[in-house]
Amino acid sequence: ESSQWTTEEVRPLTAEEKVMLEKQVSLLVSDFRRDKLELEARKMWDLFYKRNSVNFFKDRHWTTREFNEIEERIKSNEHTVLLEAGCGVGNAIFPLMDKYSNLFVYACDFSPRAVQHVKDNPGFSKKNCNAFQCDISTQSLCDNIQENSVDLVTLIFVLSAIHPNKFEFVFENIHKVLKPGGYLLFRDYGLNDWAMLRFSTGSKIAENFYVRQDGTRAYYFKKGELENLASSNGFLVSSNEYVMRETVNKKKNLKVPRVFLQGKYQK
Repeated sequence: ESSQWTTEEVRPLTAEEKVMLEKQVSLLVSDFRRDKLELEARKMWDLFYKRNSVNFFKDRHWTTREFNEIEERIKSNEHTVLLEAGCGVGNAIFPLMDKYSNLFVYACDFSPRAVQHVKDNPGFSKKNCNAFQCDISTQSLCDNIQENSVDLVTLIFVLSAIHPNKFEFVFENIHKVLKPGGYLLFRDYGLNDWAMLRFSTGSKIAENFYVRQDGTRAYYFKKGELENLASSNGFLVSSNEYVMRETVNKKKNLKVPRVFLQGKYQK
């Protein structure tokens, strides 16, 4: 069973959860390992897709429900262009392309292997999709996409895998390809999410930034950070809130509080 609601406030921690967080601080990742993780980030995601192929994430049929801007834009335009930044194997784009014939999608990912999976998908056609490898935290999207030409950009569970020092570049990069009036639709992990509390000692890289056992990284966002990132890079914040989801496992008598941060930012 699960329930979902939105809030402006950070989720308060229980006494037990505070202890979990304090333990993590006792041993941070060494500087050497931190730098190595940054250098090997692409390799780690490539290995992730090698191990999991297309089977890890479920298709995201919820994007139009959470972001009504997608449907509104597509239905009111003869032709809509969407960029999925960090497309993975295409879990969000294929359900959309399936549904709307007047949609053109740019799909890019850090991992060459993920991009190959997109191209190998039976739903892929060059007529309505251009898939390419790109590290949005260092490479300009304008190498592949014309400036001011995209109606919508989705950035879903992607920014959290990037080093916080590069967040600014990502927002600038996306801003350039969006049309004035276009939207950046954002969803990612929020502060005090259950997954953040469960990291073991020795997994913490920096404030709210962790490494998983497979070498991929995850950052947990505060609401204010995203507001600042968006507004300092030329976006109007039309919404920005924590999405709380509580999953109850009755067998284990366990409540799992998930926290996401969801935002809609307009150029």
